[in-house]
Amino acid sequence: MAAGRFEIFVGKEILKFNAAHFIAYPGFRERLHGHNYQVAVRIEGDLGRDGYVVDFGLVKRVTRELCDRLDERVLLPEHSDCLEIRRNGEQIEVRYEDGSWFSFPVGDVLLLPIVHSSAEELAHYVASELACGLEAAGARPWRRLEVSVAEAPGQAATWIEAGAAPE
Repeated sequence: MAAGRFEIFVGKEILKFNAAHFIAYPGFRERLHGHNYQVAVRIEGDLGRDGYVVDFGLVKRVTRELCDRLDERVLLPEHSDCLEIRRNGEQIEVRYEDGSWFSFPVGDVLLLPIVHSSAEELAHYVASELACGLEAAGARPWRRLEVSVAEAPGQAATWIEAGAAPE
């Protein structure tokens, strides 16, 4: 076989989620708003004896499950440097440093282990969760995992992570 490398790309219409968020950092807070997010995955790795780098069906299934968990939620960064987030009964209360606050039903919120709910940090979060899900499902090691999260057409952030496959 000629010198080169293999990678797969999965950017299907079904790999999407709709969610509300706002960016907040000390001295600044966006208004609460939503996006129709689109997720795309690229994986580089060795070709297995079965002819696959990673089975497309497995990548689609695990990514779709992640998108389903994020879908129709308010995404809140539990490690924020300027938001106070607490549960009060069946509500999640969020206070910003200027005293403004939100209250959401617990079932409408997804607390994420991130500092900001930016597309960049969402791409990193999705990549980390995807890597764990693929490994748990028995995917062979890969050389590189790339996950893009687009919050609008033509506007995406990408996280690129080295895998465990040999160079």
